Amino acid sequence: MPNKTASDEAPMRGKILIVDDEADIRESLETLLSLEHYQVDEAQNGAEGLRKMEQSNYDLVLLDLMMPDKSGMDVLREVRDRDQDTPICMITAYGSIEVAVSALKAGASDYFSKPWDNEKLLIEIDRLIARRRLEKENTQLKRALKQRYSFPNIIGKSERMVKILDLVAQVASSRSTTVLITGETGTGKELIAKGIHAHSSRADQTFVPVNSGSLPPDLLESTLFGHVKGAFTGAMATRKGYFEIANRGTIFFDEIGTISPEIQAKLLRVMQEKEFMPLGSTDTVRVDVRILAATNADLRKMVEDDRFRRDLFYRLNVIEIALPPLRDRKEDIPALIEHFFDKYCQENEKFLSPDNRSMLSFDPEAMRILMDHNWPGNVRELENVVERAVVLATNPSVPADVLPEPLLHSQGIRLREDDSSPLPPDASLFELVADFERRKIIEVLETRNWSQTEAAETLSIPLSTLNQKIKRLNIDVRKLAERARAEKSGLQPAASAGQ
Repeated sequence: MPNKTASDEAPMRGKILIVDDEADIRESLETLLSLEHYQVDEAQNGAEGLRKMEQSNYDLVLLDLMMPDKSGMDVLREVRDRDQDTPICMITAYGSIEVAVSALKAGASDYFSKPWDNEKLLIEIDRLIARRRLEKENTQLKRALKQRYSFPNIIGKSERMVKILDLVAQVASSRSTTVLITGETGTGKELIAKGIHAHSSRADQTFVPVNSGSLPPDLLESTLFGHVKGAFTGAMATRKGYFEIANRGTIFFDEIGTISPEIQAKLLRVMQEKEFMPLGSTDTVRVDVRILAATNADLRKMVEDDRFRRDLFYRLNVIEIALPPLRDRKEDIPALIEHFFDKYCQENEKFLSPDNRSMLSFDPEAMRILMDHNWPGNVRELENVVERAVVLATNPSVPADVLPEPLLHSQGIRLREDDSSPLPPDASLFELVADFERRKIIEVLETRNWSQTEAAETLSIPLSTLNQKIKRLNIDVRKLAERARAEKSGLQPAASAGQ
C-alpha cells in the first residue's frame, strides 16, 4: 500500500458545484479547488445544475452567467425560489456593473469576471463557505435548544401518542412533505401542525394558520392569494395573500374539507406549480410553502360523494397523522390536567392566593369523575374544565362541586332541587358531601334571613364563592325564602318563576 501524503489525509473543506457550459472553465476550476481540498461536482448547463442542486446539498455554487440553454440569472432565480441560503457566485466574461447589480439583487452572494485571480477567488470562496457554516451552526443550535424540551405543548405518554410524536419528529425533518392531520374537534390538530413547523428547517420562517370554514369563497381567495389595487370593489390597495406571506415557511389549513370547489382547484395548482396569480393580476408569483391541512370530516367519503377533489386529496394525504380522541387515551388525562393547572395558575397568578399559585390539584372524587367522563369535546373540553377550576378554587385541593354541572350530570350525578327527599342508600361520596354542604348553606341562609352577604361572612368564604356554590348545588334561595315566610304567616308559598 503506498504511503499517504499530508495532502491525502487533509479533510475536505466543503462541497462545491460548478455550473458552466465551457469544459475548459470547469476543468480549470475543478483542478484549482481540488488542490485546496474541496469536493467538486460539475454541470455543463443550467438544467443539469438545477437537477444536481435538487439531489444534493452544496456549500457553494459557482454559476456561469451566460449559458445557451438557461442563463445563469434564470438558474439563480429558480434556486432562490426554494433555497435562500446556499451561497451562489456568478462568473462571467462580461464585467458589466449593471449585470453585477442585477445578479446581486436576484440573490447572488458575489460576482467575479473571467479571467479571475486564483488567490482572490479562493479567499472569497473560503469566506462565503465559512460564513454559511456559521449560520448553519447557529440555526442548528437554536433548533437543538427548542428540541431539548421536545414538544412542550403536546402532552401524552400513552402508547398511541408516543407513536404520533415519533411520526411528527420524522416528518418535520422533511423540507416539503405535505401532511394531513385528522381527528375530532378539540384533539389538538393545530398543535401538531405547529409542532411540525417548529421542528422543521422552516422553523425560523412564518407559520400561517387559515381557518378555512370561517370565510366565504370570494374573500378566502383574496386572503390566500392576495389582490392588486382595483381588482374588485373596495380593493383600495395591493395586498399580499397568505401564500406570499408564508413563502419559505408553512401554511396550515384548518378544516380543509370546508373550502369550495373553486378554491380547491386553485390550491391544487399552487401545490403542483408552486405559483399563483393574485386577483386582478396577470403576473404569477412563485412561492416555496409547506402545506399542512387538518380536518374532522371524512375526506375519503367526501371524495366518493364528489364533494372534494380526488386529486387534491391525494396531494394533501402524503402523510396522515390521525389523532385519537381523549376517551381512547385516558391515561394521558392526569398529565394534561397538571399541564393546564400550571398554565392557568401562571396566567392568573396575581388573582390567586399564595397557596393556590402552584399547588392546585383535583381531589380524589373529582379525579374519579374526570377519568370516567367520555370527553366529547376532547382535550379542549378538559382544558376549559381546568381553567374554570383555577378561577373558582378556594383551596389547593379542588373539590368535585367546582366541575361543570353538565359533566356531573353525564356521570349520573344529580343535585336535588331542595332538601326534602333523602339520599339513596348507595349514594356516592360526592353526593354525600354535596348534600351536607347544601344543607349547611341553607341552614346558615335561614339563620341570616336569607341574606347571602351575611351568610358568606358567617361561613368565612367570599360572596362570589358562595354564589357559585348556590348555583352549583341548585339552591333556589328565593323559593326557600318565600316558603319560610309563608310557613310563618300560615299562607301557601307563591309559585316561583318557571314552575
